[in-house]
Amino acid sequence: MNQESLSEKLNKEKNFISAVVYLRGDTDRTLRFFKTLTAELEAHFAQYELVAVDDAADQSVVNALRTWAADLPKPLTILHMSLHQGLEPAMNAGLDAAIGDYVYEFDSTEMPYDASLIFEAYRTAQKGSDIVSVCPRQTRGGSGLFYRIFNANSHSAYRLRTDAFRLVTRRAINRVHASSAHLPYRKAAYAASGLKMTDLEFDGRLTDKPAGRFALAADSLALYTDAGFRLSAGIALAMMVLALAELAYTFLVFCTGHPIEGWTTTMFVLTLGFAGVFAVLTIIIKYLSLLVDLTFKQQKYLIESIEKIQK
Repeated sequence: MNQESLSEKLNKEKNFISAVVYLRGDTDRTLRFFKTLTAELEAHFAQYELVAVDDAADQSVVNALRTWAADLPKPLTILHMSLHQGLEPAMNAGLDAAIGDYVYEFDSTEMPYDASLIFEAYRTAQKGSDIVSVCPRQTRGGSGLFYRIFNANSHSAYRLRTDAFRLVTRRAINRVHASSAHLPYRKAAYAASGLKMTDLEFDGRLTDKPAGRFALAADSLALYTDAGFRLSAGIALAMMVLALAELAYTFLVFCTGHPIEGWTTTMFVLTLGFAGVFAVLTIIIKYLSLLVDLTFKQQKYLIESIEKIQK
């Protein structure tokens, strides 16, 4: 090793870095992404690892990645999931396999941002942020609506938004796993951890549309916000107001009109009964939400095999 190479190695960051990548996209895009990512990591970090999560990805993509990784200076780990389980469980598996002090989470191989933001996220984390998100300035209408609803009903000091990738410290990972054995929605868990979050922005937008977004949105709102309870409470309150209005109307007809025999008593019982039912349902829904909050922590992912490729 010559003096210049030794000096360059000594100037690199000494923290161990992990990059967890969810395999999504065609072969050309995937290889282009990994080449760019590896070049950035190699330029700035002395020690790093790549973890690719194969969640029933196209085998041509996996084979091409395997061939390319044979000459890598650092190891590549490919996690083969037993079956398609979706983005969040698959990325949770990748996080559990990663051993870095800092972990990059790439939910897609789409790269509409400048590659320099990869190291910029690390430099931002060095200034005291445990979670650094790299976010596009432009978002789709559906995503913007979801995040507005989520942020309006969550208890986090930090606002969620669409992001291209994020960098999290080992402390952040340990913190969220201490509160939950499984993370159904990583971004919300990080935001609720109480650790400092910072957003970096870039011009552009994401075009990937992962499957199961609606189900994930519904689960996230139920688990990490009060949106479900507030909605049910609002409906119950509206129904109770209507029931009381009906009760008032019943008394009015009884006092001023000529009601059918037994009609007043029937309406009285029905309106009060439904008002009570709606009130009880609100309480039940609240308890069900708590039960869901407890039972979802038992969810696990399934890994078929772990393949390690090293030069």
